[in-house]
Amino acid sequence: MRIAQIAPLYESTPPRLYGGTERIVSWLTDTLVDLGHDVTLFASADARTRAELVAVRDQAIRLDPALLKSDLAAHLSMLQEVRRRADEFDVLHFHVDMIHFPMFEDCAGRTLTTLHGRLDLKDLGEVYRRWPHYPLVSISHHQRRPLHFANWAGTVSHGLPEALHRPHPCADGGYLAFLGRISPEKRPDRAIAIARGSGMPLKIAAKIDLADRAYFREEIRPLLDDPLVEYIGEIGDADKERFLGNAAALLFPIDWPEPFGLVMIEAMACSTPVIAWNRGAVPEVVDEGVSGFIVESEAEAIEAVHRLPELDRREVRATFERRFSAEIMASHYVDLYERRCRVAPALPAWPLAYEAR
Repeated sequence: MRIAQIAPLYESTPPRLYGGTERIVSWLTDTLVDLGHDVTLFASADARTRAELVAVRDQAIRLDPALLKSDLAAHLSMLQEVRRRADEFDVLHFHVDMIHFPMFEDCAGRTLTTLHGRLDLKDLGEVYRRWPHYPLVSISHHQRRPLHFANWAGTVSHGLPEALHRPHPCADGGYLAFLGRISPEKRPDRAIAIARGSGMPLKIAAKIDLADRAYFREEIRPLLDDPLVEYIGEIGDADKERFLGNAAALLFPIDWPEPFGLVMIEAMACSTPVIAWNRGAVPEVVDEGVSGFIVESEAEAIEAVHRLPELDRREVRATFERRFSAEIMASHYVDLYERRCRVAPALPAWPLAYEAR
């Protein structure tokens, strides 16, 4: 099958440091190649991939040193290149939210659009009502709730390569881990409170976005003076296995409708259980009492820390292999691709006059 993967341009594919969507696109693309498909990746030139790469920008936007740059212009230029080459592919798989909708209306049935973010934002509903003919993929069932009326083709959980992280059946670091982003919805302050309440050290490996610098300065930095807390900074894939694998548990104390939570399965791949708040997709990812504990309060989280010896870290890894490998993810997407090829008409030439619906 000839498949185009269209990645966002904010991070490299995969990201050098923090980044979820581009990381998933990378793992999906390479796994599809391993399964024998003809895959073309539209991404920035710093992408690393086993597919054919169409470089549409010299580098990812976030780490580009240029002070003035337009993410909209970059993505529109990429989409025009996808449009120009569209008849080369059986399926166009978009990971760029809804920005492509006006440009691909004539071949919407030959596309898939995976939505990677939260969907409870103002104005989104009208967009998906305006373009109902685009088949959409959710990354959890919970993610769909604000747009329950949309044209959902399926739900595909994230997955990562089994060989990316080795299992660590015995953690020897004696600490709790927080990995991700410093922001109010991720609640690093709550992770620090759990560490204090349980008496166990906490290591924080996290990115600080420009929009969250004031929050870090005013709310989080004063909490880092505690001897139990160590702030490491942002880390990449090369450091994740050691960081997560040596942790007694990953703390995931979110306070928002998390669409999936990639870091949870990264921890599970390292045999590390997860203590997570009952928000968003958490109950779809964590098997209670097997790969971790789902909690509703700091008191429950502290109790869960003391209950960690009840969990078998080998079973945590086995749960990851059974549910969240990249091959499982890719096989689900192939099923959706084949369905699109059966129902969609031949891809017409571009441009076409707009046909009112």
